[in-house]
Amino acid sequence: MIKKLLRILGVILVLAIIAFGVIYAVYNEPMPEGRSGPEADALAEKMLNSLNYGKFENTRFLEWSFRDGAHLYKWDRKNRTVEVQWDDYRVDLDLIAPDSSIGYKNGTRLDTKENEKLVADAIDKFNNDSFWLIAPYKVFDEGVERRVVPLENGLEGLLVTYTSGGSTPGDSYLWILQPNGFPKSFKLWVKIIPIGGVEASWDDWLVTDSGAFLPKSHIMGPLEFSMGDVRGYNH
Repeated sequence: MIKKLLRILGVILVLAIIAFGVIYAVYNEPMPEGRSGPEADALAEKMLNSLNYGKFENTRFLEWSFRDGAHLYKWDRKNRTVEVQWDDYRVDLDLIAPDSSIGYKNGTRLDTKENEKLVADAIDKFNNDSFWLIAPYKVFDEGVERRVVPLENGLEGLLVTYTSGGSTPGDSYLWILQPNGFPKSFKLWVKIIPIGGVEASWDDWLVTDSGAFLPKSHIMGPLEFSMGDVRGYNH
């Protein structure tokens, strides 16, 4: 009986490997190279201008959630602090001095060892989840490389590579833009997804109280995820 079960599991594993190989062969895209320099910087500026970047830059508070409300955030961009909540945990995250961040479980402050682990987890969550909120505004961050890529429709895309910072340096994103520079979607070449060129939408936008454009949701393949109750305000 055990041998029969192992044979069945073996067949399932082989079929899964074959299926992944077929999917990889059909859908995987090599990352384009593109051209760096003033032309790429100008395209990045065009995208920011289309989004009224100044309105975002002047927005002090951002609130949103991720994974259907599983992760909740309130970000004070002026003081560079973030309140992060998930499950039974809350972390008052200090982005300037992360070692000063304080973690709680069910309202009780954690000891030093538990706090260190929880703060590291909160930083990873914030780095990932905030990217899905503000990625277009990060194209001139320190350590970012920008390249212009010709697209099949005759327009140009903006390839952005994050060489440092965040939780996964080296990830790249190809922004697909409307003729006026407004983002429609991006394609991903990232460590956590083995297939390159997966496309995620950036076409469900909200104009916040502060006037900033922020996304309400994204679609990536068969997945659709909400950014929750997105807010941007100053008072």
